[in-house]
Amino acid sequence: MGSDKLSLSCSRRRPIDQVVWPARKVGRQAAVYCPKSAMGKQIPDARHEERTQTVMKSGADPVKRIFPINFYKSVGALVAATLLMSTLFPAAAALAAGKPFTFENVEQAAKELATTPFKPAPAIPEALHKLDYDTWRKIRFRPDNAFFGKGKSPYELQFFHPGFLYDRTVKLHVIDGDKVEPLAVTKAMFDYSQVKDLADQLPTEIGAAGFRIHSAINTASYLDEFTVFLGASYFRAVAKGQAYGLSARGLAINTAEPEGEEFPWFREFWIVKPAAGKAAKGLTIYALLDSDSLTGAYAFTIVPGRETVMDVTSRIYPRTPIKKLGIAPLTSMFLYGENSLPGSRMDWRPEVHDSDGLLVHFANGEWLWRPAQNPATLLVNSFEADNLKGFGLLQRDTEFADYQDTEARYENRPSLWIEPRGDWGPGRVEMVLIPSEQEIHDNVVAYFSPKVAVAPGTALRFDYRMRWLKTPADLPPGVRTAATRSSQPDKNSRFFVVDFMGDKLPALKPDAKAEAVVSVGPGATLLSQQCFRNPVTGGYRLTFAIGFEGGSTLQGILPEKRGPIELRAFLKFDDKSVSETWSYAVTPGKS
Repeated sequence: MGSDKLSLSCSRRRPIDQVVWPARKVGRQAAVYCPKSAMGKQIPDARHEERTQTVMKSGADPVKRIFPINFYKSVGALVAATLLMSTLFPAAAALAAGKPFTFENVEQAAKELATTPFKPAPAIPEALHKLDYDTWRKIRFRPDNAFFGKGKSPYELQFFHPGFLYDRTVKLHVIDGDKVEPLAVTKAMFDYSQVKDLADQLPTEIGAAGFRIHSAINTASYLDEFTVFLGASYFRAVAKGQAYGLSARGLAINTAEPEGEEFPWFREFWIVKPAAGKAAKGLTIYALLDSDSLTGAYAFTIVPGRETVMDVTSRIYPRTPIKKLGIAPLTSMFLYGENSLPGSRMDWRPEVHDSDGLLVHFANGEWLWRPAQNPATLLVNSFEADNLKGFGLLQRDTEFADYQDTEARYENRPSLWIEPRGDWGPGRVEMVLIPSEQEIHDNVVAYFSPKVAVAPGTALRFDYRMRWLKTPADLPPGVRTAATRSSQPDKNSRFFVVDFMGDKLPALKPDAKAEAVVSVGPGATLLSQQCFRNPVTGGYRLTFAIGFEGGSTLQGILPEKRGPIELRAFLKFDDKSVSETWSYAVTPGKS
């Protein structure tokens, strides 16, 4: 399936059967301009029945070897065999030691695996390699074969058939008390009636490309799908009443770097059997991550509800030095929104996006909102965020009128908020924006990139909480940006209208004033600004105009080479409180 190291952009299908500086200094922020030549191949996605995807080949299944009896004749060989067994079969190692299987076993397996060279995954049958997306979709899992489905469990698992671009299988195990048993996925679990000749070409045990989790998240009488693990280290989830939108990953490696991105994958899972009728306690899953450059141990405790919450524990063990890590990476789609200038990408719908911006909560208490864009060239937005308090990609527009799409229902797509557990130390939050002409492509990536050197022998720890939810009023708990709109009166200027809303605003006196603080970076000047109470919404509206300063002769001839200009604005109120900071990058003639 192609190279292990790829550049940005990923593709998907639409739903088919979806049952620093001035004012307030927080550290440096920057939008990095990249020419079109930086664009590369495509990035894999996990949108099983909604998105096509390109290659993501990295990682491996456990190596299967049978050792002859004379292999154990020397003490050294016996030690080597013990090490290999504990790495490839951590459950067996735990049971042999007379101990229950825990996350520590996965940690040890990842640590030991990092001392050995990466091995590619075993190949799936050729007949599955040849499947196209539509044929792969016709292979249906039989719901009566759902795991945990025959008892009174609050959860059940269903599996994805390998094939199409999902060209490797994952190992699955169930932890039931002190027992750890393999979970075998056979072709008897699937319905091949729409692809009649395929089943005869396959072995009895075909394995699973991934799995989905069902629970009574919407009604007590039906177990709805709410979480999926499928493709590389991708996974996604929804809260009550939502439809799938953005995805998350276990880890990102060298995103937006010239050498191309590497995609680790979850090669093995252990699912802890839940107690009957106790959905509130959540479902615990352990996962072993593998890649050319590193290994990792992950633990997920997942609780569905009005917010679907995942508590994530991660340990990372580098095999090689790594230029850039992306912790808690998120992937989404933004084709156009209220902030977009008119263009050929637009159709009859007012907006088309899964997420409309990045929110960051800094250690000093500041909240920053960066609206998403669909740029003309690759754009990397970077914000220093030492001791980060939180970040996420949000879908703030949550009304049907915002999209008018009766099929995609973008207003029901979740926001995803990441809250570090413990101190993540120095680093930065980055949002990568990738040019896209169609909504079938994911083109927004966000993650935390630590400053710590990543090299073999140095274990890294990053724990966090993930909140999949409808954007709540407490993000942030004050006055926030409700909308960003702009126009281009001429090629040398831009006009912006930024609306602010928040729970505190109704309590203000009708004549209460707000002072707008607007900062314009090098390359442009502030021409005018005005801030006033919006009599219709009760919020505040900020309008301002900027003029682009003259560039070089070359920039006049080739305006696409002109870099982005940073803008910042926030409101100050009489009671000394302030709004979140609105932050934007505008490129003359392009965004």
